[in-house]
Amino acid sequence: MSQHDSLAHHFLVAMPSLDGTWFERSVIYLLEDGEDGAMGLVINKPAPYSVREMLENLDIPVLHNDPKLDLPVHEGGPVDPEHGFVLHQPAGQWRSSMLMPDDIAMTASLDLLEAMGRGQFPERMIMTLGYAGWEAGQLQQELAENSWLTVPYSRTILFDLPDEDKWSMALSHLGVSPEFLSREAGHA
Repeated sequence: MSQHDSLAHHFLVAMPSLDGTWFERSVIYLLEDGEDGAMGLVINKPAPYSVREMLENLDIPVLHNDPKLDLPVHEGGPVDPEHGFVLHQPAGQWRSSMLMPDDIAMTASLDLLEAMGRGQFPERMIMTLGYAGWEAGQLQQELAENSWLTVPYSRTILFDLPDEDKWSMALSHLGVSPEFLSREAGHA
């Protein structure tokens, strides 16, 4: 059995070798990373519809006009794109939440969506459809191939930046400038 350092509660930042793929310039918040595989949510790919439209499509009554209803839903990943997830802070008390450090949770239950319809939103949130997933050892292989950089968690990157700035800001947290990235993998 090999030692595995979990990257949960970190970001994966797509390298130029992923240009032209679904993950081009993606920033992924990793929820799980263990011996059985990894799971994360892309946090910088807005879909062409809003939280309001998502709630209405789910027949959840929208009983107010909170500005958070106009936030975009995000494409969280290519796996199971009909399944919704909400990354939020504070974690709160919901039926189906995965608790993360820094009072963050990922909730995938209807009670949170119904609360949003009544105007009860978490202070910070990102709603996604679908997720990114890796089988056991797959993410480690992609990291070895320089497909991804790992970046420590930052609330600013997760919740506060416009989507179009998250990729370059995540790189800057590592002291990396996008124009100096190469599509070629290399090892010393």
